[in-house]
Parts: sequence; C-alpha cells; structure tokens
Amino acid sequence: MPDVSLIYNAGMNPKAHEPASLPVPEPIALAQSEALAATVRAEVAAAGGWLQFDRYMERALYAPGLGYYSGGSRKFGLLADDGSDFVTAPEMSPLFAATLARAVGEALAASGTHALMEFGAGTGRLAAGVMLALEALGVVFDSYAIVDLSGELRERQRETIAKLAPHLAARVQWLDALPERFEGVVIGNEVLDAMPVRLFARKDAVWHERGVSVNGDGTLQFSDRPAMSGIDAGWAQSVPGSVLAEIDGSEDYVTETHEAALAFTRTICAMLARGAAFFIDYGFPHGEYYHAQRVQGTLMCHYRHRAHGDPFLYPGLQDITAHVEFSGIAQAGVEAGADLLGYTSQARFLMNAGITEVLGEIDPHDAARFLPAANAVQKLVSEAEMGELFKVIAFSRGIDATIAAFARGDRSHTL
Repeated sequence: MPDVSLIYNAGMNPKAHEPASLPVPEPIALAQSEALAATVRAEVAAAGGWLQFDRYMERALYAPGLGYYSGGSRKFGLLADDGSDFVTAPEMSPLFAATLARAVGEALAASGTHALMEFGAGTGRLAAGVMLALEALGVVFDSYAIVDLSGELRERQRETIAKLAPHLAARVQWLDALPERFEGVVIGNEVLDAMPVRLFARKDAVWHERGVSVNGDGTLQFSDRPAMSGIDAGWAQSVPGSVLAEIDGSEDYVTETHEAALAFTRTICAMLARGAAFFIDYGFPHGEYYHAQRVQGTLMCHYRHRAHGDPFLYPGLQDITAHVEFSGIAQAGVEAGADLLGYTSQARFLMNAGITEVLGEIDPHDAARFLPAANAVQKLVSEAEMGELFKVIAFSRGIDATIAAFARGDRSHTL
C-alpha cells in the first residue's frame, strides 16, 4: 500500500499519477512483461477478440512465472528505491501484528481452537509477529498454515520467520490446497482487494461490460460490449445484473463487481468448522461503494509506490487492485453458514484490541524506539491515513459472543 492519500483519491479517481510519470523497468523486467502480454494477446485472439477483464486481471497477477504475484518482483517495501511497489501495515510497524494477535488470541480461546491459517502472507512479517505476540500472551497454538501462490514469496516468508521467530518456524507449513475442514483462526490482510474483478461501464444510459482487446499496434486496451439486458431473468438475478440494477441515474459510470472475492469468502466460511476468519482491507459498504459520485470506480494500479489507472502498463510488473465491497462479502460469509462476528474501521478495531497498550510497552524515554513506533500507530489509526479507509470484517463459528476488538464502534448495521 503506497501513500494512503493516493488510495483514498483513487477511490474517486484512479488516475492519481499519469503513466508517463512512472519509472521505466529494467530490460529484463520489460522482457518478462512482454512475454505475459504475448500470452494475453493469444488468449484474446482465441476468445474471438475480446476477453473479460477479470480473466486479464487474473493472468496479470497470477500467471505462473510471469504474473505480478507469481513472478519475482519485490512488491513489498518502504520505498520505491528498494524496488518495491507498496507497503502494508505489517511492514509499517510490528505493533500491527502484536495488536491483531490480541484479537486472534481471544478468538482462539473463545472457540477452543489452536490452529492459524494466513492467506497472502506477504514477506512473512505478519506471521512472525502474530506468533511471537501470541507466545508472549501465553496463548497456546499448535500450527500456522500459510496459503500463498507465489513461490518467491514463500521463500521470503521462510527467511523472515527463520530470522524473526526461529524457535517457532517448525510450526509453520505452506499449503498447496485448502483442507475441507478447518478449526482455528484465519487471517487475510489485503487479500480481498487482489481478487480479480469484472468491469462495467454505463454509457448513454446503457450498461456495457468492459473487457480487453488488442489495438492495431499490438497493445492491450479496454473494449466495451453491451451487457445483457436486465429484462433477462438470469442476468437480473446474477451478481452483476443485480448490482447494476441498483445504481441509480443515467450518467456515464464505471464500476466493478466482485465474483471472485465473494466465491473466496464462501469457500473460507464453508471450510471454517469452528473458529474465526479476519479480513483487513480498504473498501466500503454497498451504499458507499456504488455512490453516484464514484463515477470512475475504484480500480487502480501500484507501481514503485505510485498509484495510477492503467492496468495495461507493464503487465505482470505492477499490482492491480480494487476496493472491497464489504456488504457483499458479509452476505457471502453468512450464506456459507458463518456468523458475522463484526465489521468496523481499522482504527476502532486496533484501539479496541489495545494498540495503545502495546505502544505503552515501549519506554517513552527511549526516543529512538518510541517516536517511530508512535508515528506508525498514528498512520494505522488516523482517519486521514489508514484508520478509516481500511476496515476489518470477521466471521465465526462456535463463538457465542463478540470479542473486544468489535465491542465498541461495530458497523455491521451499515452493511
């Protein structure tokens, strides 16, 4: 996650930076990007000249060996100079993991479970931090499973955990497939925003699906085709049909639908036999997501800590994301049989879970440690930074009451 102001602005206008102002990749990286673009062009041709955008986004992010998350680019870091594209909360401060661990530990105790599972574990800092914090809190856990499609990131995770929590490394395992049944706590930090989305554009009061075609010079480009009519019963009852029918007005409008994230949520909540699942990400409930003023949608790209709106620039070398529509996520989890444990802002979640107490464990007279930690906490909870834009939603089975992190300021009623 780059400068949060870029993410916030991209929610209304994804062209926070023009592509022409972005750094140019090294020749080897450009060759890798062109290889991915060539596979996409072939797929577009095989599909008759038009490819649904979610398929393109899936290829750009996850194509084996070439996609953004399956390739070898650095991705996570603090500065563009280190070759990274964005920074996440666990990279920003270890206090994020230490505070999240308090909620995780409470959910483990309330459900009587002792296992953890994380999706998209990044560099492994969150895993290491959560395990260390649970150990310090005296919370018993037997295993920490990680699900990550990137072989390169798996190796970074192994290295990070071996460095930061070597005595706990034996409890960590990497999964190639999900178990049919899981008892424990699931963690997903900035996972839902990386799920492929479909794009739709309303032009002259008519909805079109926005896909991908190939320009005359071989470059990839947006291409719109009329969507099915809402008169068609099947279309009206589908995810995109029902969503688009609710967006008032006739002015030009671009938005996304989130079939992949909904399917993922259903899968996780169906798998969860007992315990809880926490998802932290940036986004809005339905009414805010499809607000009349959000005319350009929320799709955006991250490259070298800059946000922009061209998903065809450097395919495979940049992140492509969309904000999360949390009302749909909540409904998907409940439909799968889970209970909605809570939904609130990241600021309220962390404050409820005790982030100020975690900060207070650092001696304020030790300025070299305390001041950077306090500054990081400010970014995590400030409404002008991550505190309001980022939300936490959690599902549960076998937990009779709420947990402290959702005890005050729960916004489930807004979903």
